[in-house]
Amino acid sequence: MLPHNHPFDEVVKTANQMIKEGFTVYQKFTCIHCENRLTMEEPNIFFEAGTCDKCGKETNIRETGCNYLAKMEI
Repeated sequence: MLPHNHPFDEVVKTANQMIKEGFTVYQKFTCIHCENRLTMEEPNIFFEAGTCDKCGKETNIRETGCNYLAKMEI
């Protein structure tokens, strides 16, 4: 598991609870190829794979783990 990443299923479970509480959640992951840290543009959706905007290669996020950024509008 890369730094800042946690097991996919655990992250999704926690993030879904935060979404229910009114947070907007953005998935974050680290490219396995170039270690670029990325944030998905679509909120409240968790993807099992992502393509790096730096190197163009795909990362299997389910295998490498992920994290999220939570934002609460007040």
